[in-house]
Amino acid sequence: MRHVGVLIIGGGPAGISAAIWCKRLGIDCLLLEEQPQLGGQLFNIFNEIIDYPGMRTKNGIEMQREMVKHFVEMDCLHEVNTKVLFIDERSKTVKVKKKAKEQEICYTYLILATGSSQRKLGVPGEQQMIDRGEVYSASADGERLKGKTVAIIGGGDRAFEGAHLLSSKAREVYLIHRSTRFKAREQYVERVISNPCIKVMTDTEVTAIHGDRHITSIDLESKNKEYKNLLVDAVLIRLGVAPNVDLIKGKVATAQNGLIVTDDVHQSSNPFIYAIGDACTTPLFSSISFSAGQGTIVAKHISSLLTES
Repeated sequence: MRHVGVLIIGGGPAGISAAIWCKRLGIDCLLLEEQPQLGGQLFNIFNEIIDYPGMRTKNGIEMQREMVKHFVEMDCLHEVNTKVLFIDERSKTVKVKKKAKEQEICYTYLILATGSSQRKLGVPGEQQMIDRGEVYSASADGERLKGKTVAIIGGGDRAFEGAHLLSSKAREVYLIHRSTRFKAREQYVERVISNPCIKVMTDTEVTAIHGDRHITSIDLESKNKEYKNLLVDAVLIRLGVAPNVDLIKGKVATAQNGLIVTDDVHQSSNPFIYAIGDACTTPLFSSISFSAGQGTIVAKHISSLLTES
């Protein structure tokens, strides 16, 4: 059985940072990433990144290149296209699958940098829409949605910012939210509500998405149990994110919102398991720089533990 001092699951900014610091501190470390490339959610950022100190990039892909370049130059040990199937916290092993071959890896310390995923509506037709590739970015797909009727589902910053961006391109923009209270910042809300090209529908939920080859319409249900079918060409789901913690559920303490509970050095309720990035961070405070900083903290803390032993 293979053994590593520190095993990191997740190759986004948090995991990359932890691996770089482990390498710098001389800690035996291996990073596992399920996708073909490192970078995590950086691939989903299409706008300019201006708030990461010392690095200003056109988009997340450009930042991914810079981070991975640093990672590779540090000669950090990693494996991509590797899916973690199971974590056994008692024996301190994980079962992984790569190219149809399964193996077990034993660790001394485990760092979970599994990130988060977009929340789904959970309605008929949604997964088919995703499988067809009808997933859009308001900042990157303005031209693709030009002249189209677009529905944006959600009440946070991303929903309102997306509605504003698309209002100058799309023929019609509907912003649909299940209540009358919005989580978006006031300046975003005012900008959208005052825009005559955007129709805001509150106390309304999407109950189904229709279309065999492409989206044709959505079913709506209001709080007053009024039903409506709305003709649309695209749906952007902006319901926030949920932490990717299925692998560790029931094995470490989690909060009501699903986030892994950690202390000030990001140690979980299990002293040999740590969590960094969006797996343990409230979405309000989530950022690339914060995730990278958390990776640094964990690596330095583990280094101190190894030095003491």
